Amino acid sequence: MVITVIGLGLMGGSAAIDLRKRGFATKIIGVDNDRINANAALNIGLVDEICDLEEGVKQAELVIIAIPADAEITLLPKVMDIVDKQFVTDMCSTKGQIAQIVKYHSKRKQYVAAHPMAGTEYSGPWAAISGLFDGKAVIFTDTEESGIKSLAVVKRMYEALNMRIIYMNSTNHDVHAAYVSHISHISSFALALTVLEKEKNEKHIFDLASGGFDSTVRLAKSSADMWAPIFSQNRDNVITVLDTYIKQLQKFRNLIAEDEQDQVKELIKESNKIKRVLKQ
Repeated sequence: MVITVIGLGLMGGSAAIDLRKRGFATKIIGVDNDRINANAALNIGLVDEICDLEEGVKQAELVIIAIPADAEITLLPKVMDIVDKQFVTDMCSTKGQIAQIVKYHSKRKQYVAAHPMAGTEYSGPWAAISGLFDGKAVIFTDTEESGIKSLAVVKRMYEALNMRIIYMNSTNHDVHAAYVSHISHISSFALALTVLEKEKNEKHIFDLASGGFDSTVRLAKSSADMWAPIFSQNRDNVITVLDTYIKQLQKFRNLIAEDEQDQVKELIKESNKIKRVLKQ
């Protein structure tokens, strides 16, 4: 299958590596507005050639859109206008607003909305790695709007990436994503800012940072260009989650200030119940 990947960063590049390695793609075409990224992707072998948007879409059998949420709002309708018999999917981590934009497009059935729940804190074609998607979940949303053939092709693609497929509507997806993904990044950004503020006066603070700090703040290295649009598109859900999170932080603050150790222990024990949900 000839595949065109629009957006040659971590997600698009990592998909390209494994779709080629596992025999799903016979040719991979790259499209990227950033010429440095495009040339890098070509030079390191992520793609076979670089095309402009129209030519890239026309040559493909399957188009994968892997760009920031704000850019997809503008680009997805353009892609849908160009396609003839091609199938289209995306990797954006918000779905509600995007779903509305193409809901009544004449070629809507050729598009499958998807969100692979995978990634790292790094970005750009140099960050692309084999195995990024292995064993992770991918969310298919509003599949009743997609054609049977489109779903079959995109399903085979994600099976080649060794992903588990979960189905839900775009509204529920955005709520769940706010709780399990978006708040994690905001927490990491906020913690990094807190520590950086202290670091101005306390140069030894990073010398004391160990594995726990590294794992908690790792996401703060994530791309601003990617995450600011996500928070904007999903702002209602993100605000709800933030309000709940701030309430929990305030509980800890008040109990610690009052030296209520027993109640702090109870909160920690209550939080330990997350073990039932998480496998690791």
